[in-house]
Amino acid sequence: MQGRTIQIFLPDGNARGVRLADITSRTVLAIAIPRAHLDVAATRPELSGVGIYFLIGDSEEEGQPLVYVGEAEDTLARLRQHNKGKDFWSIALAIVSKTQYFTKTHVKYLEWYCHEAIQRAERFHLENSTLPACPFISESMKADLQDNFETIQVLAATLGYALFDEIKQPAKKDLLFCRGKEAQAKGEYTEDGLVVFAGSTANLEQVKSAAGTWVTRIRQPLIDARILERDGNVYRFAKNHVFRSPSAAAVAVLGRNANGWTEWTFADGRTLSDARRGDSQNTSEPGGRP
Repeated sequence: MQGRTIQIFLPDGNARGVRLADITSRTVLAIAIPRAHLDVAATRPELSGVGIYFLIGDSEEEGQPLVYVGEAEDTLARLRQHNKGKDFWSIALAIVSKTQYFTKTHVKYLEWYCHEAIQRAERFHLENSTLPACPFISESMKADLQDNFETIQVLAATLGYALFDEIKQPAKKDLLFCRGKEAQAKGEYTEDGLVVFAGSTANLEQVKSAAGTWVTRIRQPLIDARILERDGNVYRFAKNHVFRSPSAAAVAVLGRNANGWTEWTFADGRTLSDARRGDSQNTSEPGGRP
């Protein structure tokens, strides 16, 4: 990894409104557009040209945030169409060229490449009903566009949407474990939250007192979305899954209320709280949950 200078411009001064981000030495521009501020985005000339875009929203049913990937010759016009036709999204992330370099072929390749990268990362549920096709392009154009993709990846994550960042298991010394009854889970504490890795197992039954509580609200969407799949007398994680807090991850694994800061431990016996907070006494999370 090397240092980068990223510039974020707020056209109306609202930090939660439209945001334009670019790496100062690159030609790719990312524009984050809250759906409620689409009228503000409509005044930006950058959106009138060729680009790709991501529609991003939340879903309890899928157990993961949602994303739709598309491309357009007139990016703003396409976003206006989706404002009328698609309900799930709350944020649009548009990618255009500051020099108007992108052509229809460029963005069709980037649409396909981004779709593939999102599938590999497994952080978002893709809402595309048809798979984008990979157009034929020259070897040199492919190299340039893959370089553009690296910029898109950095800008998307900077704006808060790690669409493409693959989850990989860390070195053994950084692995975390959560165990209980039949549950045997492995994870990692990251900047996004606690990742539970595919193949980890969770208790099949949750405690009776947890019915209808926070425990059910965490586990049931994962079961419905087949992220947790029954495997004999346990649930097994079918894919890597990021939880926003250690306790939410522990609850999903154990099927009961749990303090994730103390339930997740390293191989040497240290708790996550010991290693990351240095205060085993202060183990509550915001909102009153452990």
